[in-house]
This record gives sequence, C-alpha cells and structure tokens, in this order.
Amino acid sequence: MTNFGDIFKSSFLENVASVSALDMILALALAFGIGLFIFLVYKKTYTGIQYSSSFGVTLVALTMITTVVILAVTSNVVLSLGMVGALSIVRFRAAIKEPLDIAFLFWAIGGGIVLAAGLIPLAVMGSVFIGVILLVFVNRKSHINPYILVLQCSGGSEERALACLNEHTSRYTVKSKTIRQEQVELNLEVRLKEKDTGFVNRLSALEGVESAVLVSYNGDYMG
Repeated sequence: MTNFGDIFKSSFLENVASVSALDMILALALAFGIGLFIFLVYKKTYTGIQYSSSFGVTLVALTMITTVVILAVTSNVVLSLGMVGALSIVRFRAAIKEPLDIAFLFWAIGGGIVLAAGLIPLAVMGSVFIGVILLVFVNRKSHINPYILVLQCSGGSEERALACLNEHTSRYTVKSKTIRQEQVELNLEVRLKEKDTGFVNRLSALEGVESAVLVSYNGDYMG
C-alpha cells in the first residue's frame, strides 16, 4: 500500500549517480578534442566553392552530443529503448552540398559512439588514422589539371579553332555544342600540355572567333 511518503519518492533522482562526474568530464573532454580534430581536418580538406564554418562547428557539437546520448543509453537499458523510438521520428532537411560532408558527419557520430562505449584508444587512434588518410588523398593534386573552355565562333572558324586546340593541348572533349543561326558555342573539357594558358590568346585572335573563356574546375560535370 502506498503511503504519503512514497509520493515524494522519485526514480528520476535514483539515476543521478548512474554516471560519475569524472566519467562525464573525461568523456566530454575527449569528445571535444576528437570533434575539434575532425573540424580541423574538414577545414584543411575542404574543396568546395563556399566554406561553411557553421558546418565545422556542427561536427564538434555532434561528436559531443553523440557521446552524451550514448553515455545515457549505456547506463539504462530501458532508456535505450525509449531513445531508439524517439530518434526514429527525427527528420533532417539540411541539404548536403558536398559528398565528402557525409563522411565527416558519420565520422563525428561514430567517434562519439565509440568514445562513449569506453573504447578510448580505438576512438583516438581511429580518428587519427582517418584524418591522415583524408589529408593524403583529398589534398592530392592531379598532375594534369582539367579546364573548361567556352568558345564562341562562327561556323566556318570551328575547324580552325579545334585544330589550334589539337596543337596546344594534350586532349580535349566536347561537352556541349550550341548552334544559333551561324554562331556556334562549344563547351570543351581540355587538358593542357603544360601550365601555359597562352593558347587562349591565339584562339581569340583567330578569324571568326568571337570569345574564348578558360575556366578551371574540379573535373565534375553535370550534363
């Protein structure tokens, strides 16, 4: 039979000591360190057009938040079941601009999970190894840089322009061709023999060539 004193008893207060203060401080400090390392690697390897500092801060916060959640889950089995149900209804609508950003998000989440599980050496050494791999492969520069050449000319000068490209480039690929009456617009991916871009001046000096624009890009093409 429940008496008056049982009303003031709370099972919530019984879970206060389920995770010690030392464990919480140590886990959060290591999570902050790993998250900061992930942020620095992201900053060094970013190759997009517009860098977002808020995404880097999100990686640090995500590592710490995941650590807190997993610490709570590992301390209470009943709570873990409720946490799974609560997180299953969460939907994120933020667009991922770069494919590599997905790897950083999973890295932050995975680092927080492994760290909160008590596998500190795996979390630290795994993060260092992943960071080194990303720094080596993402920052590796190709010896042959791709360029996009936008060429506007008359129909009769198209062959002369392509002959000039054969002479001064290692290879080229026509990505698109637009014809408006007697005007032709070509979008070509070109690979230079050397870093000299002076052939653009010779292209624009050809009779019938109205403009020649050379743009560097990362090799991805949507068409």
